Amino acid sequence: MSIVHGRLAVVVVNYASARLLERNLVVVEREARAVDDGVQVIVVDNWAGAAEREAATTVARAHGWTLIASETNSGFGGGVNLGVTRALADGATDVLVINPDAHIDRASLTRLVAVTATARTTLASPVITDSDGRIWFAGIDLMLDDGTMRARRKRQDDQRPYEPWLSGACLWITREVWDLAGGFDDEYFLYWEDVDFSRRVVSAGGALALVEEATAVHDEGGTQRADPELSRAKSEGYYYYNIRNRMLFAVRHLDDEAVRRWRRTIPRTAREVILRGGRRQLLQSPAPLRAYLRGVREARRIARTAGTGRKETTWS
Repeated sequence: MSIVHGRLAVVVVNYASARLLERNLVVVEREARAVDDGVQVIVVDNWAGAAEREAATTVARAHGWTLIASETNSGFGGGVNLGVTRALADGATDVLVINPDAHIDRASLTRLVAVTATARTTLASPVITDSDGRIWFAGIDLMLDDGTMRARRKRQDDQRPYEPWLSGACLWITREVWDLAGGFDDEYFLYWEDVDFSRRVVSAGGALALVEEATAVHDEGGTQRADPELSRAKSEGYYYYNIRNRMLFAVRHLDDEAVRRWRRTIPRTAREVILRGGRRQLLQSPAPLRAYLRGVREARRIARTAGTGRKETTWS
């Protein structure tokens, strides 16, 4: 049985997460087979060491999944590019890109199929919750005046210019969307590549659809932690790339005046990124401060390249 008018592939970018593939990707494959019983599952395994490679290989072989064993860590965007390129070459017309720590049910997949079936240049995403049902992603807007983010539900209270974007944690990508936007920009490595991809889809004439009737679950391993405050802490890479890539996006897409405006707020926005992990983490580890200093330095360096990078027409 297949309700996809073509062929579906599921692509997961893995980095040291073989145990999550067993927990989540098995569920995704089962649910996806209700949408397309010939679904192809592709795991792009970014290099994280010999033991992790062996674990990913064992899981993929046990379930009959296609494994793309990257010799390096190509980042999220680079991994998505490897996986989607393989899926399309193997005949896929639709690709579900989903994180190894996420899963989605067949009813939600059916709704994503319905939205994109007659709108083939539409990039679609479900609402994403955590394992306790709390909203993790329900649409986020990029504020164009300073590069900060705002929840979609707050639009009526904030009249500043913005651009919506969809989370790469779970995306339904048609062949037409991929051809239109040209894939992910792997220079971001981690974070903001989905913001960039969303913008390029729209700039090329496509559309974004947050399908509120569809839901995916982002399972970060449960919520039973001894210290909830400490559990908010993010990785050093999370902080660094979120600080850095904000300015990479600006140089890629905005005019020189906007880049200068975003550059002036680098310290403030970097501080906001760090505080997403709470204040107590600052007493526990030097990693947040180290990420702040590295990220701010690199963001300023990138800002100085404005005028030499690729840019598109921006808002006025």
